[in-house]
Amino acid sequence: MSAYGVINRPQRTSYLPATLWDSPRVEPDLGTQSFVTIHHIDRAAVERIQTGLFNYLHSIFADEVDKGLTYPQEDIRDPTAFGTYFFGGDVLVAIAGRGDPPAIESEVRGVREIEQSPDAARNGRTWEECVAGFYYVKPNYPGRSSHICNAGFLVPPSQRGSGYGHILAKSYLHYAPALGYKASVFNLVYNNNAASVKLWEALNFTRAGLIPKAGRLKRKDGEGEEYVDAIVFYKKRGTNVK
Repeated sequence: MSAYGVINRPQRTSYLPATLWDSPRVEPDLGTQSFVTIHHIDRAAVERIQTGLFNYLHSIFADEVDKGLTYPQEDIRDPTAFGTYFFGGDVLVAIAGRGDPPAIESEVRGVREIEQSPDAARNGRTWEECVAGFYYVKPNYPGRSSHICNAGFLVPPSQRGSGYGHILAKSYLHYAPALGYKASVFNLVYNNNAASVKLWEALNFTRAGLIPKAGRLKRKDGEGEEYVDAIVFYKKRGTNVK
């Protein structure tokens, strides 16, 4: 919930096509370049899959919140609270590829669209083995400003260091406009999150503001807490996702 209360969006009746992205990761057992597919889902879609995906995403996000370093929440172990927050809009899930990449159905502004479900992309693996990352996209403001969106990103700890964060960010520049948004605002990018700050600056996001002592975060050494400034990032709608 935001300062404006619950920000509703229309009930989804269809989903954007899945997309195919090159990955810098080399699969040790295959010795070849791997790939990532990105899939558009929401709570209804996850419930139809019925394969534990919601529970896995919840556990990864709750663990990240417990670390107290990147998100403002202090506890989100309750599944209902997680569903309301993370699935309050649209969700994109990245699946690390295995075997031959799926056939390309079409290409839109340099982005390759495919026909593949998340379960097909999983290809018999557990979600723990194949989810490369995930993020939500939802309005940052209600009503007359609902054309500006916000997003929250997460790469599971076991998948970090493989370049998946950059793939998620690039895919966001495709999916946010495709969902109808005209601009993005990230309200709280804590400035001690160097990787995130570097990523958004590399993708030409603008520093729209700085909020002093915006986060009471846990210290990385585990010794208490500290107040940390947060950067507000902004980017208007664009089509370049290279």
